[in-house]
Amino acid sequence: MNNYGESNGDLNVHEKQVEGHDHCENGDGSDNRVILGIDGGTTSTVCVCIPLFSSSKSLPNPPPILGRAVSGCSNHNSVGETAARDTLEEVMAEALSKSGSDWSAVHAVCLGVSGVNHPTDQERILNWLREIFPSHVKLYVQNDAVAALASGTMGKLHGCVLIAGTGCISYGFAEDGREARASGAGPVLGDWGSGYGIAAKALTAVIRAHDGRGPQTMLTNKILKALSLSSPDELIGWTYADPSWARIAALVPEVVSCAEACDQVATKILVNAVQDLALSVKAVVQRLQLCGEDGNGSFPVVMVGGVLEANRTWDIGKEVMKCIQEQFPGAHPIRPQVEPAVGSALLAWNFLMKESTESSHS
Repeated sequence: MNNYGESNGDLNVHEKQVEGHDHCENGDGSDNRVILGIDGGTTSTVCVCIPLFSSSKSLPNPPPILGRAVSGCSNHNSVGETAARDTLEEVMAEALSKSGSDWSAVHAVCLGVSGVNHPTDQERILNWLREIFPSHVKLYVQNDAVAALASGTMGKLHGCVLIAGTGCISYGFAEDGREARASGAGPVLGDWGSGYGIAAKALTAVIRAHDGRGPQTMLTNKILKALSLSSPDELIGWTYADPSWARIAALVPEVVSCAEACDQVATKILVNAVQDLALSVKAVVQRLQLCGEDGNGSFPVVMVGGVLEANRTWDIGKEVMKCIQEQFPGAHPIRPQVEPAVGSALLAWNFLMKESTESSHS
């Protein structure tokens, strides 16, 4: 996947807000330019606004957040292009407003958005941004997994990230810039370690038990109680009334609770999820040779997503890392101290610094 860093084309409706403003420094020598970082997932979209630090300054860890805003889904595959565009513009405007800035202060924007799986997806989103920002603004578009990786590595693209929330994906970068991914193809194509995959298997297990096609399980009473339903038959209507991925994935805590109570069906579902998640990381590590020629090389594995943050007796994230380290002992987990939206902003800053360095040597 290319790192798009482009200038926009024609100025648009926001040009009027930009005219007459100095985009570099105020008269007193202070720099009021900002970077916008966006994490656009299947469930929600988060935008943060951070100051643009000059190359002479070290990057604070964590960087100060001037403004933060949250909105709905911005995955164009889920909600369509119009709704995705509206969400992105809305969340950026709100973050700028909360920061006390406006569109004229924006120097760079980095979007880490789910559903960006091909250069054509990146180009589509860049076209949206070109209609919002004037030509001097630097624009970068990445898959949301890249932003999540950056949230654990302070913007450096090296190692592997595992995201397991509503969906799941593994994404990695080698030191020479090569990149690889595994999973992240959505529920129909088998993100079985995801929250959706775990919960969907649990719902299936309840129906199978009710039909007599599968073993009885605590999941039946647990899930029915959580949904205020009286019979497994009612699950059919509940599921298809609104088959949203996030709505179904929200049942993962019920599966974990049953596994902690030693329910064999729930335990098997989680064990299979652990194996699937670990396998996706292993596939990326092997393709990029992150472990080195001897298989013992050190590399980070950034762990992101609600499925991996259970902090319960049955800890899915801990089990996944145990499975990975059995094959790759040099893998070391990182729990990010900042959210993926901040990772996007850090990516933008690093891209800007790299471009500045390259232009100074040209």
